[in-house]
Amino acid sequence: MKKKTTLELLKQTEKVSLYSISFSADRTTEFERFIHRFEKEATMNKDYQKIIYALSLVLKKGALERFFRPEGQMRDNLVALPIESCKIRLYCLRITDEILIVGNGGYKLSSEYESSPLLYGYALDLQKFDALLRTDIENGFVTIEERQLIGTEDVEYYI
Repeated sequence: MKKKTTLELLKQTEKVSLYSISFSADRTTEFERFIHRFEKEATMNKDYQKIIYALSLVLKKGALERFFRPEGQMRDNLVALPIESCKIRLYCLRITDEILIVGNGGYKLSSEYESSPLLYGYALDLQKFDALLRTDIENGFVTIEERQLIGTEDVEYYI
C-alpha cells in the first residue's frame, strides 16, 4: 500500500532551505518525529547533540557535501548526519548545496542501514520520494529556484 506524502518547508536561511516529508496519516513531518524521539533521551543525548550541531552548520553554511555521509546508491541523494562516529543517524536527501530534505532516523547498530528494519524503512521512504521528485524536476513540474523547490506546494506524492 502506498503512503500519501507531502513536502513541508521547515526553515529557510540565507544559505539553505530545510524541508521534510510528512505523511498524511499523522500530519507530523519525519524530522519532527525524529526530534520528539531523541531530544530528551539521556542515554543518546551526546549523539543527538552532534546531529543538531551538524544541522546548525548546514543552516549557516549550506548543505555542503562535506557535512554528510553518503548512504544511498549512486543514483540517489540519500545522505546521513553526522559524518563522525555516532550511534544515531539522521537520513536526509541532499538535493543541492541550498536545498536539504531532512527525514527520520534512529540507532544504527551495524555498518549498513539495511540490517535494521526501522532504518531501512526510513531510508527507503526517502529514496522513493527522491525518485518521484527527480522525475517531477526532469519533467518541469517542479523547478529549483535559488533555495526553493517551486511546484511542490499542495502536491501529494505516493510512495
